[in-house]
Amino acid sequence: MKITDVPFGVIDWEQAVAVEYRGLTGTSFWRTMEAGNVRVRMVDYSAGFGSDHWCDRGHVLLVLAGELHVDLKDGRKITLIQGQSFCVSDDAHNPHYVSTEIPTRVFIVD
Repeated sequence: MKITDVPFGVIDWEQAVAVEYRGLTGTSFWRTMEAGNVRVRMVDYSAGFGSDHWCDRGHVLLVLAGELHVDLKDGRKITLIQGQSFCVSDDAHNPHYVSTEIPTRVFIVD
């Protein structure tokens, strides 16, 4: 990842406006900062969240609280708990789908 055109900045996540995104099941609330070619998000997923799509965008993701289930289109299933991360490239070779059973908070850079 090459980050370009992003000035130094401090993000107060508690002051960032949370925007609701509904999944196939449940909801998520995104607090987002975008600058240059980077998007940074603090995302809160409700219990029982299930994404409404397979995502092929690259991410670096860190689970801050809860438990995130990641299904890969190749059949792999991974469960991440607090303190664990994944990273995936920006391509169509690693589509992934996320879901939760309990409320979960993640930090994402893409």
